[in-house]
Amino acid sequence: MGHTKNSIIIDAPYDLVFDISNHIERWTELFGDEYVKADVLSREGNRIEFRLTDKDGNSWTSFRLLYKEHNFAYAQKNEPAFPFNYMKIIWLYTHQDDGILMTWIQDFEMDPKFTKFTDEQIAGFVNEHSQHNMKIFKEVIEKEAAATTEAN
Repeated sequence: MGHTKNSIIIDAPYDLVFDISNHIERWTELFGDEYVKADVLSREGNRIEFRLTDKDGNSWTSFRLLYKEHNFAYAQKNEPAFPFNYMKIIWLYTHQDDGILMTWIQDFEMDPKFTKFTDEQIAGFVNEHSQHNMKIFKEVIEKEAAATTEAN
């Protein structure tokens, strides 16, 4: 089983951090070149079903549950799950003096038929991508926060 945990502080109001980071349609921007398409399939209450497509043309569906009032979001990869047996993701948002501490926790297990990389190697890739992507989230959100402040 693989497990990763990465955090970054974003100097912006909580509502802006939560809303932008969970705006699926913006993930092509927020995740750098990781996704070429991010399509919302349905929204019902706090549940979002969506499809992501990576730069290699691979697509999969996931769902996301938003708990803004409790400072977290939960997501899970649906179909196809391969190369994972499962992938579960929690994003936590913690108020701090210097901004919002955004933490991404990912738990996963690789399908035994996937022998290219071990759980540990995949965790290394996930950590590397998460840290890179979190810097993009921080840059984009702080830039929008500054523009909002200047406009007021």
